Amino acid sequence: MQGQQSRQFPFIASNDGSVSGDGMMHLNPPNPDDRRFYTIQRVNGNGANGKNDGSAGPHKHSLEDSDRIKKNSVVRHMLKMEKEKKKTELLASTSESLFRSSSRRRLRTMADDTKSTQKTYHKKATGEALATVKKHAKDHDLKLYGSCFCPFVQRVWISLQFKGMGYQYIEIDPYKKPESLLAINPRGLIPALRHGDWSCYESTVLMEYLEDLNDGPPLFPPGNAKLRAQCRLWTDHINRHIVPAFYSYLQAQEIPMQMEKATKLQNEISKLIDAADPSGGFFLGREMSFVDVQLAPWIIRMRKVLTPYRGWPEPAAGSRWASWVNAIENNAHVKATTSTDDLYLDSYERYA
Repeated sequence: MQGQQSRQFPFIASNDGSVSGDGMMHLNPPNPDDRRFYTIQRVNGNGANGKNDGSAGPHKHSLEDSDRIKKNSVVRHMLKMEKEKKKTELLASTSESLFRSSSRRRLRTMADDTKSTQKTYHKKATGEALATVKKHAKDHDLKLYGSCFCPFVQRVWISLQFKGMGYQYIEIDPYKKPESLLAINPRGLIPALRHGDWSCYESTVLMEYLEDLNDGPPLFPPGNAKLRAQCRLWTDHINRHIVPAFYSYLQAQEIPMQMEKATKLQNEISKLIDAADPSGGFFLGREMSFVDVQLAPWIIRMRKVLTPYRGWPEPAAGSRWASWVNAIENNAHVKATTSTDDLYLDSYERYA
């Protein structure tokens, strides 16, 4: 055709934004089951609309430019459609999440309405721990401020029981932070210890203070500086790696994230097991040590919290880990500071 060139190129554009055809750009492979058919007519010639009327029109592009412009227009259109699709899906997903969250809140409210009082965190120990609280309720120069559900408090509490020291246990509501606690720790955190006119806080620091008093049996092996240093090293591992991994696992909501966090916790525990005495029992073998007391509250909460809320597995029968867990759970001083299962289930429900 004189003064006018016209070619037709059929192509296929799928809903996922892919484009195919002779000389067209491929973003993604087209889906043969979800296709729409188009025809692009490429026109270049005299006249505004390609009419051969002898007058020059505004269409000044070469064939190559025309191809490029049309290709880019189609691609931009498909990308825009894909962006709108993703936006719609995101809004739908967010709406569903909000709906579920709202539904859970409504269900909780309905459940609370059927009870005479709303369930809150526990403010009083139960079981054997309650019996221990009653034995140590009288005024004493050495006072431990704690809360029944706190694992950091249980560390210091086990140490006091292990050493057979006299002390007064004072139950504190850590969310109300009474003046007696703030006078020891301005941040209002527990555990806190007052000994006469001296006071201090932080569980590991308090355990070391009790060791330095040389009152009762030691948790650090006496007369062995290297072994004591080894205990401090693995105490640091517990605080830096195992305790954070425990809470990350408990707080993970999605299944893939829970699996990832469970693996992380298992790996950190495995490192500690590899460093333990292979003969079994406690970290150093037959006798409880500083490392055991550091870890004990979380071993207790693995069975009482992680197993029901996250499906944490039982230790493999006959394994070094099973021997260690058994030694901790059956230790008289650990049992004397441990409440009944329902206290831990209720206290950790907000995190799970």
